[in-house]
Amino acid sequence: MHESPLTPATALFQPGRLSIGLGLPWVEAAEYKGEREVDFRRQLELAAQAEAAGFAALWVRDVPLNHPGYPESIGHLDPWVWLGALAAHTHRIALVTGAIVLTLRHPLHVAKGATSVAALAPGRFMLGLGSGDRPPEYLAFGRDAARRREDFRARWEQLAAALELPARVLPDRLDDPPIDFSLRPRAAMPIPMLAVGSAGQSLDWIARHAIGWMTYHREPEVQQGRHRFWRQAVERAAPGRFRGFGVAMRVELLDRSDAPAEPIELGYRTGLRALGDILSRMREAGTHHVSLNLSAGRRPWAELIEELGSLGEFTP
Repeated sequence: MHESPLTPATALFQPGRLSIGLGLPWVEAAEYKGEREVDFRRQLELAAQAEAAGFAALWVRDVPLNHPGYPESIGHLDPWVWLGALAAHTHRIALVTGAIVLTLRHPLHVAKGATSVAALAPGRFMLGLGSGDRPPEYLAFGRDAARRREDFRARWEQLAAALELPARVLPDRLDDPPIDFSLRPRAAMPIPMLAVGSAGQSLDWIARHAIGWMTYHREPEVQQGRHRFWRQAVERAAPGRFRGFGVAMRVELLDRSDAPAEPIELGYRTGLRALGDILSRMREAGTHHVSLNLSAGRRPWAELIEELGSLGEFTP
């Protein structure tokens, strides 16, 4: 795996620093309940505001299908279409997938999408990859959920080869004589590949193959143990190399800036000051990036983004 130069994407994970990203889309209560569709044109305006406020990244999800049993009913855009629009409406902020479901997509299609986004947003794209957490989707795509661990490793290898400089296209089946395929547009620099969740892999495997590990929020004492396991895995599998540690955290930001933090599922209900304290402790504990998943409330999104942007210590 190539070591990447410092770019808006690779700057998300740096020793001793904490960067802040925002998860998309930002949905109103009526949209979350499925009473109306998300206004993605408005999302593009808010994305530009987030960039102006100094946030380091915008995170895009890969949700191919909806199902009555899923916790949300909003419709997500195809991630590659969404990333193309975001690339055209922003200029500096990093764009990250959280995460492309590699077990449901062909690696060469993913490589094509990744190099296309990288061409539109040079140095700004980070490819976050996972195995998905919705078993019914495996049935819809004719995949075997029981094989997702093995499939993830094999597809990662094929994808990583296609994203090498120069690219190596590994066909599913070889012709005789073999055909010399190429992948264009050619990437001008390495595209960082990030593990989002564990995808059934060991931490050693992730440390060996990915530039970092993105996991979910847990209680600080529990997360401290997870981070310790991660550092140990990096020392074993990638000695002498830096590997990032990131957390996706849900936040319900209250009107009162001095309101204390209250734990909720996967995050906190909190005022701005307490959120700043939480982020400072996470940085001190060794977290390099936090993706804030903002919950729908009564406050306008533009107001929330502006207020969060005042955390100048974390939004350069």
